[in-house]
Amino acid sequence: MIRRAEEGEPVPEHVAVFRHFRDVFGEPGMRGADARRRRRAAREEGTVPYGPGREPRGILDVVDDLTSSRGWESPLAEAVLLASWGDIIGADNAAHTTPIAIEQGLLTVRCESNSWATQLRSMRMQVVAKIEERHRAAGISDVRFIGPDAPSWNHGLRKVPGRGPRDTYG
Repeated sequence: MIRRAEEGEPVPEHVAVFRHFRDVFGEPGMRGADARRRRRAAREEGTVPYGPGREPRGILDVVDDLTSSRGWESPLAEAVLLASWGDIIGADNAAHTTPIAIEQGLLTVRCESNSWATQLRSMRMQVVAKIEERHRAAGISDVRFIGPDAPSWNHGLRKVPGRGPRDTYG
């Protein structure tokens, strides 16, 4: 015999096992071929238009629920970050920089010249702190400032190993 803690009266073991299975697996009458219909009918009995839980919601609430259920918070936050780049870094600096990629928490920014890249590398911690403050959901943990691409001597589909036409310079 198992005793009930709240009443102190003994409960037969088979009753305790039945209660445990009912708690785990649910009521036996709510399983079966038409159980889904019965559950829906039980839920809908108390509902009325514009009753509790049926109030109209604003579009902001609906969009927030949609983005959180789909897992879109981080990509949307990254897009907002890229759109507000001028506010984060300042209009003067934004005129000479372009954010080009976000990969695994690293924001890569291409600068107009190597001097701009060097200048902004010294401000990197302040930029990261501003991004963390304003756009925490974007998940940016570091910023990399790179200069412009160097011109390439390779033109066409094939290239020959070695210095090529530059071997007669100087």
